[in-house]
Amino acid sequence: MELRQLQYFVTVAQHGSFTRAAELLHLSQPGVSSQIRQLERELGHRLLDRSGRSVQLTRVGEAVLPHARAALAAAAAARLTAQEFDGLRHGHVRLGMVAGAALTPPPGPVLAPETFPGLATTLAAFRKEHPGIDFSLAEDTTARMLGCLREGRLDLAVIGLPTAASGQEGDDGWTALSGLALHPVLEVPLVALCPAGHPLAAADGPLPVAALAGHALVSTPRGTGLRTALERALAEAGAAPTVAVEAAAPTQLAELAAHGLGVAVLPDPGAAAGLPVRRLTDPVPRVRIALAWPTGRPCAPPTAALLAHLRAAYPGP
Repeated sequence: MELRQLQYFVTVAQHGSFTRAAELLHLSQPGVSSQIRQLERELGHRLLDRSGRSVQLTRVGEAVLPHARAALAAAAAARLTAQEFDGLRHGHVRLGMVAGAALTPPPGPVLAPETFPGLATTLAAFRKEHPGIDFSLAEDTTARMLGCLREGRLDLAVIGLPTAASGQEGDDGWTALSGLALHPVLEVPLVALCPAGHPLAAADGPLPVAALAGHALVSTPRGTGLRTALERALAEAGAAPTVAVEAAAPTQLAELAAHGLGVAVLPDPGAAAGLPVRRLTDPVPRVRIALAWPTGRPCAPPTAALLAHLRAAYPGP
């Protein structure tokens, strides 16, 4: 019996799907299925019922699941104990980030490199202080990274959260942040970047969000903070988006708009895009960038050190 088999079993049980589990584990579905079958053969019982539309636990699976979770937690605690003997001399931190989050500062007028260093600059400064700590960086949507944080497959993440479109107090921008802590980094409004000659580019001044309805848009995929902010603002205005093309990063959205594929809704790129920019209103869609980390397990010394460094570099709005 291997720890990875237990991890695969727990992930499939949690999501009720081999396909979803394979995506989250960054493995092939046959590979996940094969390892779980080996685990079932070793235990002499089927743990999962695969006959329905979703995968369900068998009675044996229900009994085994808490032990599998306990074994994974014990293994994580053992790794943490060993790391504590090294202190900050050695270690590895798994850091997730939304696509295009902040490896370099935004090109627009919202922030400047001297006041908001890019993530690459901040990580380089940390490595000078702690040369024995290395990183792995993974890009994904906010929704997926929240799951990875909870399941112990990421230590920290830079995520994007939609804010309350009308600025209501008490809206944390996301509906499923249990078990996670947040440190807001910045909050920026979204604008409409119009292709040259587009009808929405004909006028100057603010553009009501409802005016986007019926026009082809380019946006990030569902599950991202930017896309959710757009959908929320349009819903509040009594409309829905028509997304013609999806792309992962704001720079890709700007390029798609430049080629006439639709109006891009993104943080203000300023003059760098070379296209007409309309400020959105009624309501103003905003996206918040935040650091997120799990609260349900001890924080390893390298992770705690990097978190403290990032919070100092990005004190928040």
